[in-house]
Amino acid sequence: MKTLIKNATVVFPTGAARASVLLEGDRIVSIDAPSTTTAEQVIDASGLHLLPGVIDDQVHFREPGLTHKEDLAHASRACAAGGVTTFLEMPNTKPPAVTVEAVRDKERLAAAHSLVNYGFYIGATSENVDQLRKVDGVPGIKIFIGSSTGNLLVDEQAALERIFAETELPICAHCEDETTVRRNAERFAGNDDVAVHSQIRSAEAAWIATRRAIDLARRHQHRFHVLHVSTAAELELLADPAPLVTAEVCPHHLFFNIDDYPRLGSLVQMNPSIKTAEDNRGLWQGLLEGRIQVIATDHAPHTLEEKQQPYPASPSGLPAVENSLPLLLDRAAAGACTLEQIASWMSDAPARVWDIVGKGRIEVGYAADLVLVDMQARRTIRNAEQHTKAGWSPWDGVELTGWPVKTWVGGQLVFDQGRFESTVRGRKPLFDHARGGYWSTHDGIGVE
Repeated sequence: MKTLIKNATVVFPTGAARASVLLEGDRIVSIDAPSTTTAEQVIDASGLHLLPGVIDDQVHFREPGLTHKEDLAHASRACAAGGVTTFLEMPNTKPPAVTVEAVRDKERLAAAHSLVNYGFYIGATSENVDQLRKVDGVPGIKIFIGSSTGNLLVDEQAALERIFAETELPICAHCEDETTVRRNAERFAGNDDVAVHSQIRSAEAAWIATRRAIDLARRHQHRFHVLHVSTAAELELLADPAPLVTAEVCPHHLFFNIDDYPRLGSLVQMNPSIKTAEDNRGLWQGLLEGRIQVIATDHAPHTLEEKQQPYPASPSGLPAVENSLPLLLDRAAAGACTLEQIASWMSDAPARVWDIVGKGRIEVGYAADLVLVDMQARRTIRNAEQHTKAGWSPWDGVELTGWPVKTWVGGQLVFDQGRFESTVRGRKPLFDHARGGYWSTHDGIGVE
């Protein structure tokens, strides 16, 4: 089927321009299509902006094993509503995805239930290097250097050295120094004020672990991506990054800080923890300067009942996948960033970091994964309107300017102003790890 999106302001890597984009099948086949072009579906997008679909490279969708919090069907609908056309999901499900077969099981679940495209990391343990070496078709390896339990926690230096030395897939890591966190936890034992969470999971804990992981990557010449940078101090470690090292930040570390604990309590309890207003400013500057390349959500929902338990029984994590793009569009509407920067941070850069072929840009031959946004629309985030199974947002009551109105996945309209196409299913992208990653030349790397 052909779809013609007429008269949109199209956000390209080099700027925005009014154009008509023709989709055929699952591909973009023409940009600035002539006025005589015909198609089965024609959409007049005058006054609207067309962006590449968001690639969220860090989510926890809880299936299998924790589906009372979230599942692939609900989460992928939330993705579609938020303009997210591809997600990459973390391995800490039940059972954890630490074997090739466990990853394949999750892919089968997504093929049956996900409205959008999907990929699944394989999790590292101290003893599964053989699985990490033989798995294919995944974005990379996830290591929990702190902030996990059971066999997903990898803190011993010898095990980390072996993973970096003996595997080839890109590695990403949750970086919080477990020794520092445990020492701080002993110091604050018995304190039920959730604000101490940011003192237990301190800026020092994040900095130490990030430095350790970057050192491993550089010594072993292994591509490495720093997940959810939470402190301005970590930026010094990224000031002159080797071509092997990239980094990302999440909305909660950009928009929330320790001054929000009195208002929101455990709703903003996260690992890594939220930090200070000065860290907010530093992280924004890191994005603008290019030290941080990617924005991802770390969407990690729990039920409200679970979150409202007294600290420290309250779990860390919050839902964000359907509100991340609107939060950034609102900043663009306020003049704090541009739509081109948003498209880079949320679409192009994650495609390049994880070697996702043919996604992340609006170009002929690229996948027709697109989101049409209305930069004049004003809406308020409401818990009752969330599509995530958790059914709440820490941004409840916040009014934003700039909202997605239509989302396409593989050329098929999956979200249309509040309505979903329930029969569409996403698919696993092609990960081509021979292409060289974020720092490789992008020109000439095109379609599947």
